[in-house]
This record gives sequence, structure tokens and C-alpha cells, in this order.
Amino acid sequence: MIAAPTEALALPFPKTPSETITVLAHYHRAEIARMAGWRDRIDRTTNWAITVIAAMLSVSLSTPTAHHGVLLFAMLLVMLLLGIEARRYRFFDVYRTRVRQLERHYYAEVFAPGPPSDPGWTRRLAEDLRQPMFHISLREAFGRRLRRNYGWMFAILLLAWVLKITSARLQETGLQASVGETAHGLPEILAGAGLGPLPGWLVLAGVAAFYAWLLAAGLRAGRRDPDDGSVHV
Repeated sequence: MIAAPTEALALPFPKTPSETITVLAHYHRAEIARMAGWRDRIDRTTNWAITVIAAMLSVSLSTPTAHHGVLLFAMLLVMLLLGIEARRYRFFDVYRTRVRQLERHYYAEVFAPGPPSDPGWTRRLAEDLRQPMFHISLREAFGRRLRRNYGWMFAILLLAWVLKITSARLQETGLQASVGETAHGLPEILAGAGLGPLPGWLVLAGVAAFYAWLLAAGLRAGRRDPDDGSVHV
């Protein structure tokens, strides 16, 4: 004879204030751990980007025979890493938002009670736990990371690329130039900026359009919640 399946027992809920505080403490510790894990992934991607830039700069600027396309390739690699980091930042923002709600609305009140600023924060936190949702779009995350870290990296690559195509001593043709010659004229710059079958003017226009798009993406990104203060990523 087959026994009837038993119903699953419901998990007990905290019944006293001390049990509730214990649950909150453990939950806060768990969210901190998840937030720290995603923050570590973000920092790791940034470190990869810095390593790529350092390697490409040393290759491109160390010898006149190195092609300026190495720096253009570095821009593409850093762009790829920025896309990966933007995706990771969206996950980080989910857990960081939960931690900030606990710290702002509960732990801050424990240390210094004040008027309730948002009585509905527990309901929003519960809804986020039941159905986790991203709080920012991929475009917003992309712009934030670009404005925070990657804008400086792209600026360094742009300066190095301009130096490479305008300095005769950093190009192979500069080996035959006179000792006092350090810069090209506009025709030489356009010729040196060429990339395979692509003419120099087209490469220059493409780089200018790419950096104009980066500037617009960085300026379009919104800022963090002002209640978070100046400590933000």
C-alpha cells in the first residue's frame, strides 16, 4: 500500500522582536556578501581594461614600426570590457539598493531615531525579493561606468593615438626624417592615419564620431540617489 504524500511543512516565521532582529542581521549580511561579490567582478573588469591599455601603449609607442591600429584595437577591447562591466554593474546595483534601504530606513533609525522618511520601504523590499528586477537600464549602467572610470581610459588612448599619427618620430617614416622634425603636416597626418584600404580622413571621422558618442553617453547617464551621499560607484 502506497502512503499518501505528506504536505510540505511551512517554515516558521519570527514571532518575537528578537527573532525579527536576528533575521534582519543575517539577511543584511547575506546581501552585503552578494553586493561585495559583484563589486569584486566590477573591479576585476576595470583591472583588465587598465592592463590592456598599458600593454597596447607600450607596444605602440615603444617603436616607430608599430602601427597606430594597435591603439584603435585597444579602443575596441576597452569598449568590450566596458560593455561587460555595465552588465555586471546592473546586478551590483540590485543588491546595493537593497543594502541601502536596510541601512537608510532601519539601521540609521536604530542609532539615531528620526521621523519616518519612507514608511513603504519594507513593501518595496518584499516585492523586490519576490520578483527581482533591474533598477537601471543597460544604457544607464554603461554611462555611469563610462563617466566614473572608462572616460579617463578612452581619453588616454585618444591622446596616445593623436600623438602617434602626428609625430614623425613615432612612425616608420620618421626614421628617414631629419632630427629636428617631430610633427607631420595635414597631408602626412591623413596619410599616416590610413588603416588598410580605409583612407585617413575616414578613420579620423570614425574616431571623432566614436568619441562624440562616448561623450553623449557619459553626459546622458543620471546620477545616483542624493540620499546615498558622495559614496557611490
